[in-house]
This record gives sequence, structure tokens and C-alpha cells, in this order.
Amino acid sequence: MPGENLTRLEAEERQSIVQTHAYEVSLDLTQGPETFRSTTTVHFDAKPGSSTFIDAITKTVHSVTLNGQSLDPAQVSDGVRIQLDDLAEKNVLVVDADALYTNSGEGLHRFVDPVDDEVYLYSQFEVPDSRRVFAVFEQPDLKATFQFTVTAPDYWEVVSNSPTPEPTPAGDSNSTWAFEPTPVISSYITAIVAGPYVVERSELTSASGRVIPLGVFARASLAQYLDADYIFEKTREGFAYYQEKFDFPYPFAKYDQMFVPEFNAGAMENAGAVTFTETYVFRSKVTDAIKERRVVTILHELAHMWFGDLVTMKWWNDLWLNESFAEWASTIATAEATEWTEAWTTFQAMEKSWAYKQDQLPSTHPVVATINDLEDVQVNFDGITYAKGGSVLKQLVAWVGIDAFFAGVAAYFKKHQFGNTTLGDLLSELETTSGRDLSGWSKLWLETAGVNTLRPEIETDDAGTITSFRVLQSAAADYPTIRPHRLAIGFYNLVDGQLVREHRVELDVDGESADVPELVGQTRPALVLLNDDDLAYAKIRLDETSLATAIEHLSKIENPLARALVWGAAWDATRDAETPASDYVSLVLGNIASETESTTIRTTLNQLLLAASSYVAPEKQKATSERVGDALWTLASEAEAGSDAQFQFVKFFAAIASTPAQLDKIEGLRRGDIRLDGLSVDTDLAWELLIALVAGGRAGTTEIDAELLVDNTASGQQSAAHARAAIPTAEGKAAAWASVLDSDDLPNTIVRTTGLGFQRAADDALLEPYIDRYFESLQGIWKDRTYKIAEYVAVLFYPGGLASDELRRKTAAWLDANPEPAALRRLVVENLAGTERALKAQERDAQ
Repeated sequence: MPGENLTRLEAEERQSIVQTHAYEVSLDLTQGPETFRSTTTVHFDAKPGSSTFIDAITKTVHSVTLNGQSLDPAQVSDGVRIQLDDLAEKNVLVVDADALYTNSGEGLHRFVDPVDDEVYLYSQFEVPDSRRVFAVFEQPDLKATFQFTVTAPDYWEVVSNSPTPEPTPAGDSNSTWAFEPTPVISSYITAIVAGPYVVERSELTSASGRVIPLGVFARASLAQYLDADYIFEKTREGFAYYQEKFDFPYPFAKYDQMFVPEFNAGAMENAGAVTFTETYVFRSKVTDAIKERRVVTILHELAHMWFGDLVTMKWWNDLWLNESFAEWASTIATAEATEWTEAWTTFQAMEKSWAYKQDQLPSTHPVVATINDLEDVQVNFDGITYAKGGSVLKQLVAWVGIDAFFAGVAAYFKKHQFGNTTLGDLLSELETTSGRDLSGWSKLWLETAGVNTLRPEIETDDAGTITSFRVLQSAAADYPTIRPHRLAIGFYNLVDGQLVREHRVELDVDGESADVPELVGQTRPALVLLNDDDLAYAKIRLDETSLATAIEHLSKIENPLARALVWGAAWDATRDAETPASDYVSLVLGNIASETESTTIRTTLNQLLLAASSYVAPEKQKATSERVGDALWTLASEAEAGSDAQFQFVKFFAAIASTPAQLDKIEGLRRGDIRLDGLSVDTDLAWELLIALVAGGRAGTTEIDAELLVDNTASGQQSAAHARAAIPTAEGKAAAWASVLDSDDLPNTIVRTTGLGFQRAADDALLEPYIDRYFESLQGIWKDRTYKIAEYVAVLFYPGGLASDELRRKTAAWLDANPEPAALRRLVVENLAGTERALKAQERDAQ
């Protein structure tokens, strides 16, 4: 990977020399399973006599022609870059090469469907991987038009950013598709998707009066599960919402949404040709949390058509401008334009918890991050870039007002369409529409790291009347910034058995102590909730009286967003080792049955399992995990038949089941001897139950192989890999380790699921031998594998479940001995932080 890096300084220097105009890319996808032919013609201007390079990760370069003169590929190409010297003012470059398909989800990914042996291809170019498919000046501020010509089997669907043309015969049952040039866009949002995909088509009329063709694609073996009508419905709702709020018509010629195999992320915003993980094609029952997440993702990518594709950041330090805006916009659009009206509750439960966790790691960084090179940006797709940035934008909207915010965004799109911008360009428009100076706000919120904590300080007289109310603000010692917050304070009391809000004030809070005179003279309520409605980005703490009320009556809080805030505050205090993890376990088990929001349930149960397995004192972990397992089974048995809650309780029960009695229930469910009304054990749930049995020593390779015969699909193979890696023997862990660490043959999704299974070990002795092996392997893996595979190994094969002092010491020692590379160090620093936090939580729980 180091040879494939690109620094910001290199990009700035190249941009000062080169101005790109047009690419013509011809791809021949009929050469076999390893390589494809890629011929690129680039039209660009340059400073006469200057030198630079173009990016091209290739297997073989056949020829390089610059302004009609042949260059020796052996002299100018190293397989990653092609050197270009003595440039003219106007230049035409032609590069003819063989490029490699990948199985890592980067570049042009090639997948063979085990169901029917059909080949499916899709591109994934963000951040620096269009250079794996064609020769390109790989940086976002060198925009151009892109004209693709693709030769492929004649029965395939071939999709790119422009509408798909009628193909022409190319012989040997192949055809050629010659696409029209795109508008001026960045290379990382170009796309090629090809294969025998099944497509459903529709259309809509844009705000400009143009008819926009719509397409929804999936593999043939998954097409029966594709609910295209619903996806079209959410797409239309998103188009209507964004075109009204942004006051700018959809900027591209068509809008295709393609669900593709072995995808590394949730989705990718290729202009007019969005790719999604095909886990969003539901072949089995999924939670309401996943259904809602799919809608948010659909609207997230649609928002990118304006913010990111129409107007693009100049360099990757403003990646947050893309992702944070899409995060915020998709949440408000989901809440206001679809049936998922509690999207802000989901945002609090999921995104906010992710942001707070990321912002308390040693690797935290300002929202506007320092991005020195491509490796920096690769690790920056994190909770700061997405979730904190989205939270900060929500705070900014509260600060300037929603109407002024949308007006500023609309002006920004009009002024900078098809161009590149920096943060200052957006803030300038918002200052104009709101009349507020945002330079100070930007410095405090976007250019500093860390999260503040807000606490109420309340004084009352003997009658319970408030005589003084202050909001106290603190900051971590390493990140001492005190920030201004726009927030609400809610007063909640018990009314007819429910905790309901009876009073609310909204105000600006600044400084380490802020008086709230509006609340003086009010009767102290049962629960005081800072940051009610979740306007601010800050951790909150409950005063002693409110905490007691919340613990006793959490399930009776009427408003789901208020409940999510209390759940979050309780978890924050547990993570910070302020309250014992055992208390958090009791709080969850005593209140989760009444929770109505699917994502809140999902997030809380994930935190419950982490608390039980890693945060309670070691001597209590086994008993606590058994208690949690028993309680989850009881909750599943007593939940409403067929409900989302019942389904989630069963899934999390399977994830923690360990005792003979618990495993008996798993076996009974799987065989059908035990039934829960309304619960169907479908294909995916059957795999989850089998993985539980394998991890518990009740099943092994024979049962895994038998299940795979029934479900020999891509999903089935991933689940089988997960199950094999969960075999609770030294031999099982060794086989899982060797399959990934000793070979580079496995595709990305199998590497990921093998890592998940490897982590599942009730007996610490199974993972202890891998502490040293992990650190011995890291540098070699980082050097020899693609970024995504190396990241999966660095994160998923770290034996963090041990949470031991030995692991802490050896992780710290590796960091001391390995000052480079920075991106790899960051992943290991985050691993260490998780171990240290677990040890602190264990120490607190033991008191």
C-alpha cells in the first residue's frame, strides 16, 4: 500500500500544473476471470514543459502515447503511476493496459454467484480506486467529463453514470455499449456495473420538468426478494423533498439504484448510479431497525447527488461536508417525508452513540480533519466524519434557523454547481442567509476535537420550588474546549402512570456555568432532562433525583426520543466508569421490554452484551452473561407474538447463549420442538441459531456443511465462514486464522465474517495465543493486502474480547515500537482504547 499512497502536497502540486477536460475509457470485460483490457484517452491542459504523473494501478501496460509520441511503458510506468514529462499546453494521453479484477470490494469487484455461476461486476472507487480501472488524475478537484465504452457478454445489463445506450454486436456473443459523456464530475463517483442483473424500471418528473428514468437492480438469484415498488416510493419522496428544500432540480440524466454483492459499505453515491449492499435485499425477516436504516441510506445517497456529486470538496479534509450533510439531510428527510417519523430518535440512539464513542478515543480529530494523504482519509470514514458532523449540523440548524439553513444551501448549490469547494464557501452562504457570523462557531465546533459533558445544578427551597438552576459544562483534559450549545431543557412528571413533559425551555448555553433564570420559581419535576429533543451535541448527566426517577420509570417515559436520551446517558456513565456495569445490566433488563423503537432496542441490546461480557468485573462475567441469556429468553417468550422486540430478543439470546439449558432452547427452536408464537425460523435466523450451537460446542463442521448444502448462496457461504471460525477449539481458531492471515484468496465478506466468528470465544484460552501472532503479522498484512482487507484484519482479528492487562501491555508495546504507518497505528490505538476502557469499567464494577 505505501507505493499507492498520494499526499495532499502532491495533489496540490499536480492541480497547479494540470487542468483536466475529458476522459474516454474503453473497457473490454470479456478477457477472462483475472484481467480486463482498459484503454484510456485523457484530454487535459498543462503548463508547457512541466512534468507530473497520472495514476494507473495495472497488471500490464501495453502502450503509453502522449501527444502522438510513444513512451516506453517500462520506463514511465511502475504499475501504480505513469510519469508524464515535457507536457504541452494542450495534451492527449492514451494508455492501453490490462487491469486486475478484485475480490476486496475495491476497484472493479468480480463476484461469481454460487447459485448459478453467473458473473457480476461492480465498481467501488471512493477514495482512490478508479485508478484500478482506468488511467486517471485521481483527486477530487481535477474534474472532467467521462465517456465509457464497455464490451461485455450480450445478455448482461451494463450500467454507468449516463443512461444505458442500445448495444451493438461485438462478435462471440458479446456486445459493446457506448455511453454518452457525463457532466463534469470527480473520478471517484464514476461507475461501471455489469452482469446479468435483473432490473425493475420506473420514472419520475423532476422539478425542471425532465423525465428521470429510475432503475432498481439485483442479482438474478435475489430478484424474487427485491421490493422495487417500495424503493421507488421512498426515492420519489426523497426527490420531492430535496428538490423543494434545495431549490435545485436533480442534476443528472437518470437515477439507478443497484444492490451488489460483497459490498464493503452501506452504499456509494456514484452520480446517477448508486450501489448498495445487497443485504438491503431482504431474503429473510429483518428488524424494523434495518428496514428504517435502508430508507435512511436510500435518502443519504440521494442527498449526495447534490452535496458531493454536484458540488464536491476540493480535498478530502472536507470529506465531512459530504458525509455529515448527507447524514443530516437523510435523517430530516426520513422524519418529514416518509412513514419513519421517529428518525431523529434513531439518529440519537445510533449515530449519536457512535459519535460520542469515536470522539472519546485517542484518535479523535476535529470534524474538519487534517488529511495528509490517502491513507489518512481511508481511516477517516468514522463516527466523527458521519455522526458527529451530522450532529453538529443539527446544532448549526438550531443556531441559524431551518429556513436560513436551507436558503444558504440552495444558494451554495447554485453558485458552485459542478465545481469544488471548501468549508468557507458553505459558511459564507449561511452567514448571508442567517445574518450570523459563523467564524467563531466554526472554530469551536469544526476545528477542535472532543465532546463536552453537561450537568444540571439545581437548588430548591423546602417546598420544592427551584431557587437556582445552572447548566455546568466540562471538557476532557486533552480537549479542553468549552463550546456554545443551543439546547432545550425538559421537565417531566408522572401523569396517569406515564412520565410526560410538562414544561420546556430552549436557550443558548455557553461557558462552564450558565444560569437558567427561566426555570427559577418552577416546581422541581421528577425528571430534568438536559438536551431535550437532542438539539445539542454533548453528553448529558442526570441529577440524583432525576437518575432515581429514570431508573425506576424509564419504560414509562412517553416520548421515544426522551427515552433514547436517558438510555444514552446511562450508557455514557457506564462507559466512563462512573456507574457500575452491573447496574446498567439491571437497568436494561428491567426496562427494555417496554421499549418501542427498534433501533433503540438494537443499540441497547448490543451495549448490554458488551457490558456483560467485558465491562462487569471478570469474576462476575460468566454469571452475568448467563443471567442476561436467561432474561433475554424470558423477554422473548413474553413479548408480543411476531413483534420486532420478540425477534430481537431471540437474536440477542442466540448471540450470548452459553449454558446447557440455553443451548437446549436454541436446539429446540432450530428443530421446531420449541415454538414461540409469531416467530418463524427462516434461513438467516437458522444460521444465527446454528452459529450459537457451534460456539457452544453443540454443533460442528458436519452441521455447517449440511446447512450450506441447503443454502449454498453468497449469504450462506458467509454464515458458514462465521460458523467455522466460531468452533470453540484450538484447531478451529487456528483454521480460521490461517484462512485469512496465511492466504490472500478470500473475498472481503468472507474475511469479515471469519473475523466475527474468530472473536466469538467463551474460553479466553482460545484467543490468548493470538496476541503475539496478531502483532507479528500486522506490518506484513498492511504492506501486502489492499486497504480494506488490511483494515478487516487489524480490527476483527485483534483479540479484544480478552480485555486483559496482558493485551493492554502488548498493544502499547507494539505502538511504542512502530511509529509508522500512521493509518495502521490509528486502528491499533483504537483497539487499545477499547481494552483500556473495558479494564476501567471492570475496576469500577468490582468496587
